[in-house]
Amino acid sequence: MVTRSAVIATLTLWLAMALANAAAAARFTVGGLVGYRAGLGAEVDATAADFAEGFPLAARFAVGYARREPGNPADARRIFINDATDGTPEEAGWYWDYRFDMMYRFGWRSAKNLFATAGVRYSLFTANFEFVGGNEDFDITSHQWGVGAGLEGYFDISDRFQFVIGGGVDYFFDAELTGHDTTYSPDGDDVNPRDDYTYDDARDAVNALGLEGRAVIGISYRFGS
Repeated sequence: MVTRSAVIATLTLWLAMALANAAAAARFTVGGLVGYRAGLGAEVDATAADFAEGFPLAARFAVGYARREPGNPADARRIFINDATDGTPEEAGWYWDYRFDMMYRFGWRSAKNLFATAGVRYSLFTANFEFVGGNEDFDITSHQWGVGAGLEGYFDISDRFQFVIGGGVDYFFDAELTGHDTTYSPDGDDVNPRDDYTYDDARDAVNALGLEGRAVIGISYRFGS
């Protein structure tokens, strides 16, 4: 009699063998890119190609960081904190993002390693506003999902290294903006809003991500044959 444990063990072994075979057949690439990506920044990525027989797309995961103009300090203070005007404003903005793309390889004229890319993004945006001498130092944050597409070219430097140049467009969907004890939501379900301010007012004051251009260059390293 076949037991439940035996079935689970068999399926686990089969899955492990399938993953091992896929890893053995796949081609892996790691790389780094710098440039403009909704702000000046950089990212690191890992790509797997040929991980499924006959599947024409490669899969890439990337993590990035960039500096970004945070918004209007006076408006942000008024909408999220209070109506005070004292202090000298200082500001900083940045975001982390996580990107997953599927990549389709094609050639055009003499360029043989061109890729069309498309996928999803998730960003963690922070705008910091400090009013020196005004006793205010606060962050406004937003976590946004997005989608994007682009084109990239890979040009051989050596057997393993390639020069990469790419560009594209990302679109990040509106999401909650939170600062101090106040949250403004795109659906109007705000928490502790000040006066009669709305999400649109907060969105105008804070430079969270939206429709963003992308232009980057970098280096990639290819494992295997």
